[in-house]
Amino acid sequence: MKNNHSKILVIAFLVMLLQPFCGYAITKQNADDSYRQGNYQQAISDYKELLTKGVSPALYYNLGNAYYRSDSLSKAILCYERAYKLSPSDKDIRFNLQFARSKTIDKIAPDDDNFFTVMYRSVVTFADVDTWAFTGICSIIIALVLMLCYLFASPLWLRKTGFFGSVVFLFVFVFSTAFAWQQKYWFDNSRGAIVMSSAIGVKSAPEDKTPDAFIIHEGTRVTILDNDIKGWKQIQLGDGREGWIKSGVIEMI
Repeated sequence: MKNNHSKILVIAFLVMLLQPFCGYAITKQNADDSYRQGNYQQAISDYKELLTKGVSPALYYNLGNAYYRSDSLSKAILCYERAYKLSPSDKDIRFNLQFARSKTIDKIAPDDDNFFTVMYRSVVTFADVDTWAFTGICSIIIALVLMLCYLFASPLWLRKTGFFGSVVFLFVFVFSTAFAWQQKYWFDNSRGAIVMSSAIGVKSAPEDKTPDAFIIHEGTRVTILDNDIKGWKQIQLGDGREGWIKSGVIEMI
């Protein structure tokens, strides 16, 4: 009887010791509270831990805000870019990304996007991939129902409604599916990266002894053209300039 009582006391003592470690788990509310209280480093740590369990645009957006408040501009832009990549239709993400970009030293405007390209990209990114896919599924179901009305309904007005309605929703299905595929293609083939160093020299060849062709600064977005040479990456800026930089000075979006 005495041995059993001792075992119970030992077990209870161990449970009390382990309870704080077992019962505590970071939640988004914890991270948000730390951010609101101005404890940005703790918020950054919490958001990063949450991202290891699953990415989301909201987490990247909030992490970007915490980095921006901590004067880490390049990391803030990187997080905003990742949030925008996951949810390009989110106006808050888009605004904060544009605002953070305006704080960078390099003001590089793309020279290859005409009016129609910009408009097309805006339409495609109006909603995310899941929304376009859901729209496509709903549209094809509605189109099939309307087609059945056209084929089997007796009233003439219902047959006309079924025919023209099915044509309209068939077009909606085609376009929403195309937009979902296009956005998924952009997502999978994205080669964008953000410069993380305060300033870096871009070289005309992947050699240390090669003189710098030009300088770029933290927060600048680049596109990776060549990733085959160890320790080097060939990049292109939005204005068309190209060159080589060390691999460790940029981070993929």
